[in-house]
Amino acid sequence: MALNYDVDFVIAWVDGNDEEWQKEKTKYLPKRNLYGNDKSFRYRDWDNLQYWFRAVEKFTPWVRKVHFVTYGHLPNWLNIDNPKLAVVKHTDYIPAKYLPTFSSRPIELNMHRIPDLAERFVYFNDDMFIIKPMPLTDFFSNGLPTDFCILSKLHSPTKGDFTAYAKINNLCLLNSNFDKKEQMANFFWKWVSPVYGVNALRNLVFYGQHHFNGFANNHLTFSYLKETFEDVWLKEEETLDETCRNKFRSKVDVNQWLMRYWQLASGNFVPCPRHYKGEVFEVSGNVQKNSMLYEAIEHQKYRIICINDNPDLDFEGVRDRIKEAFEKILPEKSSFEL
Repeated sequence: MALNYDVDFVIAWVDGNDEEWQKEKTKYLPKRNLYGNDKSFRYRDWDNLQYWFRAVEKFTPWVRKVHFVTYGHLPNWLNIDNPKLAVVKHTDYIPAKYLPTFSSRPIELNMHRIPDLAERFVYFNDDMFIIKPMPLTDFFSNGLPTDFCILSKLHSPTKGDFTAYAKINNLCLLNSNFDKKEQMANFFWKWVSPVYGVNALRNLVFYGQHHFNGFANNHLTFSYLKETFEDVWLKEEETLDETCRNKFRSKVDVNQWLMRYWQLASGNFVPCPRHYKGEVFEVSGNVQKNSMLYEAIEHQKYRIICINDNPDLDFEGVRDRIKEAFEKILPEKSSFEL
């Protein structure tokens, strides 16, 4: 397929300092907060979002539109008149019965409802940054998402590990709709692609099983087809509806990785190496402890990085050092900034 199709970016952002949002969140927060739904460090402001926009403009100028998903708050520097920017409030696309929400699940599972969203889009969390040029073909090839399909085994979840529970719930739905052995036979060379290296042999070991037991995941961007979301909602509306009605994350939720798993099981992807797109950095401790992250940014070692926050952190020191690193590769304002 010729490169005659549009690709959009979607990024979800929360301003944890917004007093109106804080009051609304507190109003709905369960009195017995057993599972850590009030971890304030998850919402603190790193003051680096401007570098995300600078990177998009410099390194992926081919993107048609950026859909900036927000509760309603906006950075005071954001140029909302930029023709490539669409500010999308939760009320613009999430059904009213799910609002307000303080869970990422309804925000992500309803992305296909975003007005004027291209059929092909890339989803970013606000801790994921492009740091070197990337062509469209890094995200889509022949009109299909680029991704890696590497089978794995799930780990037993702990009490507050919502992601582990969501993975299990995702697989329950997937196994209700697909026979793994049949899908591997239908798309054999996507499952044992040489680009996976030794992991292709790992997939062969699991070939005879009829159920999916897990997938390898990276906490990075994923490329999606809108039709995937529409198909999953058509076939599993009851479960998605239950997830979206939860104001906060719950052990019964599915998450947006269900959409990724569905694309993989359907064969709607083009294989790429697992670590081709980037690297995840867990930031913790003092400034010096995170030197590999600063070096990765300044020397543009990867295509994309994810800066994963943790509570045990010299926040202000590390935040300022990360900004210093970004400033070295992205010193000029973008047209997304006033």
